[in-house]
Order: sequence, then structure tokens, then C-alpha cells
Amino acid sequence: MPELPETETIARDLHREVSGARITGVRVTKPDVLREVSPRELAQRTAGATIARSWRRAKLVVLDLSTGDHLVVQPRFTGALLIDSGSLPDREREYSTVEFALGDGRSIHYRDIRRLGTLSLMRADRFARYSAALGVEPLDPDFTAEHLSVLLRGSRQAIKKVLMDQRAVAGIGNIYANESLWRAGIDPSRAARAVTPDETRHLRSAIVEVLHESIDARGTSFRDYRDASGARGGFVERLAVYGRAGEPCPRCGARLIGTHAIDGRMTVLCARCQS
Repeated sequence: MPELPETETIARDLHREVSGARITGVRVTKPDVLREVSPRELAQRTAGATIARSWRRAKLVVLDLSTGDHLVVQPRFTGALLIDSGSLPDREREYSTVEFALGDGRSIHYRDIRRLGTLSLMRADRFARYSAALGVEPLDPDFTAEHLSVLLRGSRQAIKKVLMDQRAVAGIGNIYANESLWRAGIDPSRAARAVTPDETRHLRSAIVEVLHESIDARGTSFRDYRDASGARGGFVERLAVYGRAGEPCPRCGARLIGTHAIDGRMTVLCARCQS
């Protein structure tokens, strides 16, 4: 967390609210979140730059600057990019690690409670190489059932683990892997290469549908995820399995099972209707 729907929501908010804004200064209070740049260099290279656009790649929020540099934020568990027009609650400012002052009097905080996320400043060629190492975007037209089938049939790993591999499919994490596999009726522990072409088509549709639905609900908030205005996402109320171990399956009524057997991450499934 945050995964694709959450970072997409943040990126869209930032694009709408701060595109065209000029960065006038930078204050770094927790330099351990920085990657590939020092506090001094970050300030020097961003001061005076205009934010051209904000967008998402995988689970990253990317801000393109007029200088050609890219601010790349990976929020991980407790990170958030928050726009502050003077009314941001003190509890959010308390965990600000980097603050970008804007020419219109507002600022952007990278808030990270546990400081497990990162903020990088990359030149264009460096970012191109970084992005090229990531997998296909599941909301792009290139993410077809045929493309997914190629990714799956060459792997002996559990299907859930393949879906969460950012080198294969970019942006899917634990929440949406659980939800997509439940919708498609596939056991998360099955070997990826054992998934049939028909199941792959259903799975591809399930992935796209659940991601779009979560984006429409502005993501999933359990504890720390907030959008750029500090609001919570609403998709948590529509989760079918994630976070619901021990409760009835919404489809068949059987008791949902929770296990850490796949890569040490919580997997929730219905043993009756996922095979």
C-alpha cells in the first residue's frame, strides 16, 4: 500500500491542482527518504522549476519538471503527497519529510510516518532505464489476455506471486491480487503455468475491472493511505476478500481462509469457489 489505484488517485489530484506551479524552495527534514540525490542537490535542481505534469508509473507518482528532471515518489506503506494550502492538519505536517514550496503560497509535503517510502530525483535517461525495468501497465491496451498468458505459462510460481511481480505486471500489490483472483475464481497458490487460457481471459478482465472500480472510489484506506487532499479512499467497503479472513464469502457463503503461505504475505481466499 499504496498500490495502483491509490497512486493513480494521488497523481491525478496533483496533476489537476499543481500542474504549472513553480517550485520556489525545498525543505528536507528527514533526508533518509531521499534516493539518488542529496538535500542540497534536490534544492538546487528543483528551485525555480515548473511542474509540467503529474502521472503514475506502476506504484510510483512521477512529477515531470520543466528542467527535464523527474521527481519520483514511491509511497510504500505510509507515504503520501499532500497539497497544503494552509489548512493541512498538524498531525500530517508532523510527519512531513520533504516540503516543496510553490510560487502561489501553497506547498507539497511528502509525508511518511514510518519512512519506508522514497523520493528520488532522476534525469530523463536514468528514469527511462528505471521505467523500462518495470512490467506492463494493467490498464494499458497492451495488457491483453494473450500478453498475460505469455507471462503466466513460463512460470512455476504461484499465480498470486506472478501478479505481484512488478517486473511482470506493474502496479498490482497484495490487495488487488487477492481481489482479482477471487473474482476470477482462481486459487492464489496455483502454479501460474497451470492457469488455462479461458481462466486467463477471466483473470485479465477481473484485474482491469477491480482496478477501475477502486480508482473510481479513490482507492482503499485501511490506516495510512490518503489522497492529495488528505481524504481517505472508499473502496475498502467494496472489498470481497482482502482483510475479511474468517468472514463469509460474498459469492458462496463459505468461510474465507487467511494464510501467509505465499511469499509471507496475507492471502485471503475461498476454498470452495477458488480452485
